[in-house]
Amino acid sequence: MADTETKGRLILVRHGESEGNRDRTFTQHVDVPLTELGREQARAAGERIAKLFKPTRIFASPYQRARNTAEIIGERVNLPVEIEPDLREQSFGVFAGKPYESMLSDAAFHEGPRWSWRPKEGESLVDVYERAVPAFERIARAWVGHDVVVVSHGGVMLALCAFVGGGWEKQLIAPNAGIVVVEHDGKTYGLPIRVDMDREVY
Repeated sequence: MADTETKGRLILVRHGESEGNRDRTFTQHVDVPLTELGREQARAAGERIAKLFKPTRIFASPYQRARNTAEIIGERVNLPVEIEPDLREQSFGVFAGKPYESMLSDAAFHEGPRWSWRPKEGESLVDVYERAVPAFERIARAWVGHDVVVVSHGGVMLALCAFVGGGWEKQLIAPNAGIVVVEHDGKTYGLPIRVDMDREVY
């Protein structure tokens, strides 16, 4: 059981580079794999996590690129991967399989803030927030006092950082295999901290 008298850390990790990232296209299906660079990025993230933290659980999105990243990290820290369906990436609806730049052709994209844009047949970042944040909080409450790795996607991490950071405006998309740490006591959360050389706050 978690030690409820100490803080825990949620170690948020974006998946390594996928074929969609490499080709700069919105993914068309859930089983888009990592590239070789993506696997190298995942291994580097695993090494960094093993050096800086003592994880006791790994949770991941069900999408292959996140699962594979989590599995590579899990091999390094000797932990199995547990799937959390609500950590899946934002659905881009009719833009699936199209270049990133294609969203600029959607008039609705220009009508408000990026997080409110909902592509036809897809989700907005606000929609992602509404399903991912409860999963994030469930994990935090269950594992107070533990280091827990949570592997997901750029949009999901952006939504989670907006939640703990108090708004969308200053949040940035994490790079592939980027790591963001959130301290918590199961009820309250610290600001998201990026794990890199300068310890920059998102």
